[in-house]
Amino acid sequence: MELRLASASGNVFGYLWADEAKDCSGEDYAKILCPRGHGFGLDGLFLMQRPGAGPWVLEHWDPDGSKSFCSNGSRASLAILGAPSEARVEVISSGEWILLRRAGEEVGIRMPQGDGFGMRALPLPTELPAGFGWIGNPQLVLRVPSVASVDLKAFAPPLRHHAAIPGGTNVNVVEVIAPGEARIRSWERGVEGETLCCGTGSAVAAAWLASTEGISSWRLHTASGEVVNVELDLAAEGSWRELWLSGPVRRLGTVHPDPSLLLRLGR
Repeated sequence: MELRLASASGNVFGYLWADEAKDCSGEDYAKILCPRGHGFGLDGLFLMQRPGAGPWVLEHWDPDGSKSFCSNGSRASLAILGAPSEARVEVISSGEWILLRRAGEEVGIRMPQGDGFGMRALPLPTELPAGFGWIGNPQLVLRVPSVASVDLKAFAPPLRHHAAIPGGTNVNVVEVIAPGEARIRSWERGVEGETLCCGTGSAVAAAWLASTEGISSWRLHTASGEVVNVELDLAAEGSWRELWLSGPVRRLGTVHPDPSLLLRLGR
């Protein structure tokens, strides 16, 4: 079995062709191949259908085996596909219809849009300025004076598991450093820890900042040290159109999992 690896803005993902991994579920593969310590330390696992007529189909699982929409992993998939520069690819990723476009070493993703997507009423009281949005997964965004000073391991879990948000939420903290520019750190459910960049969290953070600051284009400095750029048209009621997030992607290579790992899957 070949496990292909690619990164997007610091996060690393594994990719398997679905027809080569049909003996076990994506949930099982994710639980074995992703976790740090006994796996490859991946931020998520994708099963990919072979490209054909119509949109390319991807499915994503978090390291804990939960299924979710993942924008950074979807962006990095173009490195696996080997799409040429300036390519535009329609994709259905974990049930969400998106568009990917490549420009040199960067890949942009047009986020899901339409009914249900956008900013929503804040579901819980907070002492900090905050916003909440749905982008195929829930995202809570809180503005802080300094992201570096936040002890995210202590700060994020009570919010991530808050009873007011059934199923929990991702938690993001942002620090505005200039007009249209901010720092961001993210705690992701499913990973249950801080990641180097949460693409969907960055997108919702930019949408919320657009609503509070009146600026529709944002440069976000992520924990990886890399920058993602977000542009969008935000409607008065909080929905968005043409929300694009772009940043660097890299193909990292291919590994062959040791047979002892696959034995744990019952193969």
